[in-house]
Amino acid sequence: MIKHTLFALALLSVSAVCAQTKDGGISPQMLQNIKGTGSLSVSDKALANAMRNNSIELLARNFETTTLNDTHFSVETPKQSITNQKSSGRCWMFSGFNVLRASYTLDRDEAVEFSQTYLFVYDQLEKSNLFLQCMIDNAGKSMDDAHLQYILRSPIGDGGTFCGVADLVEKYGIVPKPVMPETYNSTNTSSIRRLITSKLREGAVQLRKMVAEGKKAKDLQAAKTEILTTIWRMLTMAYGTPPTEFTYQARDKKGDAIGEPKKYTPQQYFKEVCPNGLNGTFIMVMNDPRREYHKVYEVDLDRHTYEGHNWKYLNLPMEDIEAMAIAALKDNRKMYSSYDVGKFIDRKLGYCSLDNYDYGSLFGTTFTMDKAERIATFDSGSTHAMTLTAVDLNANGKPLKWKVENSWGDDSGQKGYLIMTADWFREYFFRLVVDNKYVPANLMKEWQQKPILVPAEDPVFSLDD
Repeated sequence: MIKHTLFALALLSVSAVCAQTKDGGISPQMLQNIKGTGSLSVSDKALANAMRNNSIELLARNFETTTLNDTHFSVETPKQSITNQKSSGRCWMFSGFNVLRASYTLDRDEAVEFSQTYLFVYDQLEKSNLFLQCMIDNAGKSMDDAHLQYILRSPIGDGGTFCGVADLVEKYGIVPKPVMPETYNSTNTSSIRRLITSKLREGAVQLRKMVAEGKKAKDLQAAKTEILTTIWRMLTMAYGTPPTEFTYQARDKKGDAIGEPKKYTPQQYFKEVCPNGLNGTFIMVMNDPRREYHKVYEVDLDRHTYEGHNWKYLNLPMEDIEAMAIAALKDNRKMYSSYDVGKFIDRKLGYCSLDNYDYGSLFGTTFTMDKAERIATFDSGSTHAMTLTAVDLNANGKPLKWKVENSWGDDSGQKGYLIMTADWFREYFFRLVVDNKYVPANLMKEWQQKPILVPAEDPVFSLDD
């Protein structure tokens, strides 16, 4: 009996090995080929010892680029105070507000920063409503539906785009930062976001059950309102209650009072800051070499408010984007822009260059994917929004390097700024918001095309955070 059992176990072991190695598995022979001789050369041993005791970035760092200190820019917009989003994903709002305040104060001696906390409360409420209404609208779909699962993975997040800034400020207005300052949780959003996410998924289950039971639309809306009431309470407890009116004393860059204190509603203050509104005054352009250029694309269900604008962009070659950016900067206009900022960045120096790190030489290999291939394989995508502020041009008017105002505090990088080489910019830039006045007539005409709808699951459509 024991012999039979051992024989059976042996057969099972052989079967298990076969099952693991057939149809593309790693066979013993393949494993041996992968491992090779197992012995390291003298130089590889030295590298291995260094790598096991140091960071890869430190070892791959090119010494030549550590000496770069050219901070001159031939075209640069006026500086303003540096902001800090801290441990939150609100870069899209910080960059959007940096553009707004720069335009507002361009011809006046006023120092101002807008309250990100104020608008963020409404952003999170609106995203919650968008999610819950989406659950109602798609209640007939199976929970196994791929699009529904994509939405359920992230019911709410910190990230966003400039389109969200435009829709939110036109609906809720803005307030100066002293009127509603940051709280611990507005600068450390993970805990409250996790709890709200759980509450929203709970709400999704409840609403789907109600639809399955044949409940009327008014009952569904009442249930959704009750869920949002709970969400609002959670948000205001963590971030503070947004004011409906306030009194504000404007101050100049020295801190001295300008005029008399004035009373505003948030909508009235926004009208003073941005008399012409935002929607309709700009276009968003993007460089995605996987898709046809000079076409307009719209990202399905990618907006901040249910009734708002989906993220729409004109896909263009980098040459067209750079020309518009240069024209705007020459007119002292800062711009919202986004990048895959984690690639080849020296955070200490505040310098982004393809030559910063030589990972290939360190590991004895090459990294050959181009921008289109990196996007298609989720290896690269827009991860962070910053404010484009300067460009350095050569004698022929071509960019040598670019400069952005970041939102990581004034002790980060170049006193709050990052410098990007022209080559790095072309590889890891993704989107730019340009005022209509700097858009050539032919591109403005292309902007009027009927958009091609694309799914939010596409690898390039991650939100800036």
